[in-house]
Amino acid sequence: MTEFWLISAPGEKTCQQTWDKMMAATTRTNNLSTNHKFNIPDLKVGTLDVLVGLSDELAKLDSFVESVVKKVAQYMADVLEDSRDKVQENLLANGGTVMTSLLLSFSVDLVTYITRFQWDMAKYPIKQSLKNISEIISKQLTQIDNDLKTRASAYNNLKGNLQNLERKNAGSLLTRSLADIVKKEDFVLDSEYLITLLVVVPKTAYADWQKTYETLAEMVVPRSSNLLFQDNDSGLFSVTLFRKAIDDFKHKARENKFIVRDFQYNEEEMKADKEEMTRLCTDKKKQFVSEMDTGIFTTVVQVGYFLRAFFFLTLCCISFLQGPLVRWLKVNFSEAFIAWIHIKALRVFVESVLRYGLPVNFQAMLLQPNKKTMKKLREVLNDLYKHLDSSAAAIIDSAMDIPGLNLSQQEYYPYVYYKIDCNLLEFKV
Repeated sequence: MTEFWLISAPGEKTCQQTWDKMMAATTRTNNLSTNHKFNIPDLKVGTLDVLVGLSDELAKLDSFVESVVKKVAQYMADVLEDSRDKVQENLLANGGTVMTSLLLSFSVDLVTYITRFQWDMAKYPIKQSLKNISEIISKQLTQIDNDLKTRASAYNNLKGNLQNLERKNAGSLLTRSLADIVKKEDFVLDSEYLITLLVVVPKTAYADWQKTYETLAEMVVPRSSNLLFQDNDSGLFSVTLFRKAIDDFKHKARENKFIVRDFQYNEEEMKADKEEMTRLCTDKKKQFVSEMDTGIFTTVVQVGYFLRAFFFLTLCCISFLQGPLVRWLKVNFSEAFIAWIHIKALRVFVESVLRYGLPVNFQAMLLQPNKKTMKKLREVLNDLYKHLDSSAAAIIDSAMDIPGLNLSQQEYYPYVYYKIDCNLLEFKV
């Protein structure tokens, strides 16, 4: 299960005591959840008015950032198409500080990043005000969102053009391109009087065609029809006749349910179509094909400095072999996801200060609930923290007695609570 509950409670005599009490209530006797401390640095508090306003702004920013994270993840799945089983392998977060990321863990899975969360001091300096930090994240994610729209539009145009060409080269003989079927020797070319037509004949009418094609019009060259290609439903026949008989032949053929294709053999046009198809296929592959599997480099390399450096340089080389679109999606998914978790941390900090007061004294905790015991976990947390807000606890107590009420829809609890759902895709990978 990849749902987490990010909560906070005021410190007892020490924050460690708050942690110990929660652990005792949720894990030591009933194993309701897997818990981790969630480290939030000493951020600048600011004034009460700023905190109240920022609380609302962060809620909106949280929703926006989450939507960008999901859009990038979903687009990764769309681009990889036949490799959807590997999508999750590409949805990673660049964990830890810059040096840690370079030398120890190139990237980590989302659960690992969340459970080992460390504030990124380089990206989001804690000497900045809370509002400035939120604005940094807002600008960063707006840029990613805009870039995604631009890149998605270009890729979708490329994909659409390729699909149009693919449709021309597939499907029924009545509509598909004939460039890869016919040959130069199938036609009478450069004749002032004669022309070769291509006719689609249903398989059930092969015999009728052979009996009648010479009589469908005057001046049809006897024994000039050949079967060039056939699919499950019909065959493509050639027939040669005098140019002056074309209209009569087409009319009579249509009456007999033989369809004359509007086709003229032109080597230059057919060559251009094939080159366009090749170019589009190549351009599309360049967007996401990787010449080497980078999966082995996503593990943490717990070895000496020089070997770690070698792995890092190797990873850099491989990244250049990856398609630019997938490379951009991987990098910016990581950036967006990391920003999202920092927003959660900001929200916990702001809400904890507003609820529990100053000086800042609270313990942030990350709970991964067991799916079968989520309701029980809510009850245990409510009992543990109901003294913090009796009115909220009373509402939850009464709600628990109402059958069919989904408690996950309750947004307010006696303790600070935010949900983090790592199920980011519409399909199960």
